[in-house]
Amino acid sequence: MTTSAHPFPTGTAGLPEARPPEVVELGDGDDFDLRIGPVAKRLGHATVRLLAYNGSVPGPTLVVREGSQLLVNVVNDGDLETTVHWHGLRLDNRYDGTAATQRPLAVGGRFTYRLDFPDPGAYWYHPHIREDYAQELGQYGTIVVLPTDAAYWPPAHRELTITLDDILIEDGRVAPFDRFETNYSAMGRFGNVLLANGEPELSLQARRGEVVRLHLTNTANTRVFNVALPGARMKLVGGDSGHYERETFVEQVLIAPSERAVVDVLFEQPGTYGLEHRTPGRTYPLATIAVAGETAAPSLAELFAKLRHNADMAAERERMAPYLDADPDKTIALTVEMDPGEPSHDHGAHHHGHEHDHGPGGIEWEDGMVEVNRSTTAANTRWKIVDRATGAEGPAIDWRFRVGERVKIRVVNAMDSDHPMHHPFHIHGAGGFLILARDGMTEPNLVWKDTVLIPTGQTVDLLLEVTHPGEWMAHCHIAEHHESGMHFTFTVEP
Repeated sequence: MTTSAHPFPTGTAGLPEARPPEVVELGDGDDFDLRIGPVAKRLGHATVRLLAYNGSVPGPTLVVREGSQLLVNVVNDGDLETTVHWHGLRLDNRYDGTAATQRPLAVGGRFTYRLDFPDPGAYWYHPHIREDYAQELGQYGTIVVLPTDAAYWPPAHRELTITLDDILIEDGRVAPFDRFETNYSAMGRFGNVLLANGEPELSLQARRGEVVRLHLTNTANTRVFNVALPGARMKLVGGDSGHYERETFVEQVLIAPSERAVVDVLFEQPGTYGLEHRTPGRTYPLATIAVAGETAAPSLAELFAKLRHNADMAAERERMAPYLDADPDKTIALTVEMDPGEPSHDHGAHHHGHEHDHGPGGIEWEDGMVEVNRSTTAANTRWKIVDRATGAEGPAIDWRFRVGERVKIRVVNAMDSDHPMHHPFHIHGAGGFLILARDGMTEPNLVWKDTVLIPTGQTVDLLLEVTHPGEWMAHCHIAEHHESGMHFTFTVEP
């Protein structure tokens, strides 16, 4: 096992015990205080040191109404300088929470964010400096923006937020990080303990006949979750930033790091149900849901059976039609270089002694995790975004747009690299984007996105809605890829 030469603290003596996360309902104009600090939390047989928002992992769920504005006062009592990024929200550039938009909060520092919530849906917040460390240690929380239109979502009895995560525990503590260097850069840091709402064995309750809306958020560093709930009926109704064009019944839902899915679940019979993560080689338990015999009222079964089409997204399909056959305005490639002679460059090492498997659909599943991944760092593994028109890479990319534009962006997940794998590609600050097509095939069901999972070798066309001026980031949301160079900024003029 490689030990960091410059480790972050791991001791738990004297730390407050992590408390259960709270749900906070906030009104327009409210102030909310958010403190970052260390806690001790029991995970299975280990008690580990984590970093929490307001003493809980995950942090508090903020429930606000569409059109509201909040002030969030952040105090950093953590281990390192930080920011808080409000993932997916359309807001003023200075409050986006990256090192490109604000001076980082030093330990002991404070900053007040002004947040706007113009769009219904599920969003989240997390650090944007050393995400590989701080996010792994528990700094994440969800935001639910309730629509002003009562008919925006189909009827449900109640709503739950579930964060999906994993964490790497070794020798009774979180596996070490280096203060100055990110490791696990090749594939990202897969955990060996899966967490739902911060718990390795989450237990929930429901009633017979109840329709529960699940707001699912993938907060993991690199793991793609494939979520199933055998025995219950699942209906996919929403994604990153609102509802789908068409509701669909599903057996499972694929959620990449930073993506969200809104799923309505009908529990028709009493019993115990298991929320699961399924890979080609294994099924992992995430949570159990005990359904009592008492029947939920009123009955929503008949309404649940109806699959609605949403007129606003159908209108977006008409608006995007002229862009389908148009040439892209920008084309980028996602690729990686590994240094010759380093262990990470030995292609045979990726497979030696392991059942390494990209699996169906070009996803790098964790079933074949390889030990060599641990030793890959930003020094020997350089993830890159390359502008195909200019050859510029990462920070040298110079894109300039204007508010009100619609920009067609082609993203190519290149196969001709030292280690091709999937990437969840995230764009900050704009009004979101629509997926136009994958490998030339028109996207069949539209939803506003801020992150798109691009499997190995796939080419995806996006239509970006440019809404807010400022300097914004675009990057892979695998934390170790981001920290190893897979990002750039673009400028939007008023």
